Amino acid sequence: MSNKSVLVVAPHADDESLGCGGTLLKHKQNGDEIHWLIVTNMSSDSGYSEQAILKRQHEVAAVTKQYGFKSVHQLAFSPAFLDTESKSNLVSAFSSIINQVKPQIVYSPFRNDVHSDHEVVFDIVASTTKSFRYPFIEKILAYETLSETDFNIKPGNAIFSPNVFVDISEFVEKKIAILSLYTSELGEFPFPRSLTAVKSLGHIRGVQAGCESAEAFMLLKEIIK
Repeated sequence: MSNKSVLVVAPHADDESLGCGGTLLKHKQNGDEIHWLIVTNMSSDSGYSEQAILKRQHEVAAVTKQYGFKSVHQLAFSPAFLDTESKSNLVSAFSSIINQVKPQIVYSPFRNDVHSDHEVVFDIVASTTKSFRYPFIEKILAYETLSETDFNIKPGNAIFSPNVFVDISEFVEKKIAILSLYTSELGEFPFPRSLTAVKSLGHIRGVQAGCESAEAFMLLKEIIK
């Protein structure tokens, strides 16, 4: 996983850390460039107070520093309203950033997460990672997000079925420390976005992978050159 350009697409700030925080830290240690696309942004127009907006800005700045992102791209779409946005506007915004970053590896939310923003983001990622338009992309993976992926109740083959596991045992404590910066998003166990729940999921995925702690993904596409 060395010398790659890696893009994590987060519908909301904190999804990147819940889903692949340890993996991003591992990429960074391996010498890869990591980039962060945050699709939504709090604003007064979408009903957020100035205090909440400033708090989120400080959280994003602190998280950026901890990961050492090469670039951070925050779009101006309103949280929880992506399904009302023009698909062409979303595609245009994503495409511009993907062409700037030119990632070889892309991490996306899972399409069947219960939050509508996650579903929309997945579909736009699918539209902006076509190999004939973005030939530099080699691998696309979907990550799981506590409180969204695990609360999916769609019948059939809609569940998150991981087939890639990344050992993050070395990075789990830093992942937890970074998540702790999102004070507005965390709750006490058994709230799904609690530090105890995050650690527990890491242990479950670690058992599946034969290590202390892991993050799980669904490999959606890989082009081996």
